Amino acid sequence: MNFSISKPLLLGVVHLKPLPGSPRATATMKEIVKAAIIDANGYEQGGADAVIIENFGDIPFTKGRVPAETCAAMAVAGQAVREAIKLRLGFNVLRNDPLTALGLCAACGGDFIRINVHSGAMITDQGVIEGNAFETLRKRRELGLEHVKIFADIHVKHATTLGDLSLEDAARDTLDRALADDLIVSGVGTGHPTAITDLDTVRKTCPKAPVLLGSGVRIENVETYLGLASGFIVGSSLKRDGKIGNPVDPKRVAKLVEKIRR
Repeated sequence: MNFSISKPLLLGVVHLKPLPGSPRATATMKEIVKAAIIDANGYEQGGADAVIIENFGDIPFTKGRVPAETCAAMAVAGQAVREAIKLRLGFNVLRNDPLTALGLCAACGGDFIRINVHSGAMITDQGVIEGNAFETLRKRRELGLEHVKIFADIHVKHATTLGDLSLEDAARDTLDRALADDLIVSGVGTGHPTAITDLDTVRKTCPKAPVLLGSGVRIENVETYLGLASGFIVGSSLKRDGKIGNPVDPKRVAKLVEKIRR
């Protein structure tokens, strides 16, 4: 996916309902798929450039590979979304399962994946998560998915660094040593604004890399980031009434796109 500072893109997040096997699962697969398609269509109608599917409802998350039933459910939802829209499609398998995300891209025609911890190590509510770029990059080649882009978080939200690795060093390592295609900067948690100083730091440290915002982007604050961000990964604020449990509101998407493209 080609990002340009002169034309930042919008990536809408499809938050899947709790999937089979997860503690809060109550919806049928038919209901899960229907809700995912409604959200994906909402992003497309509003003018977004891509959607990224997450198993958002599956808390608490595992720090490693997700179970087979999660992979199967995401594949069913992913293929349904792929058939429903023409936008680019990506996967983020929470908390940190890039191999399953790559498998979903292979099965569903995905274009990119998001990896919360691609390089280094982070202390999270799931424990210590270590990046494994070695395995991820080799699996991407093994599956013939070199066209699938790796979007990697730097100092990912809902986590703290293990050790004192600076934001600058983490960005360099993730780009130059872990071979990520795009870098993601976010706030401390879902819906929390990204610090403009963090975005500026990563942009200056890796001036040739696309840098995406991964949390807290709203219609009211997006102009703050224009000129620095290559793209915006947005979900919560684009739901009806701004409530994360509601469907995506195409009108909210359109307003955000208008501000981004103005």
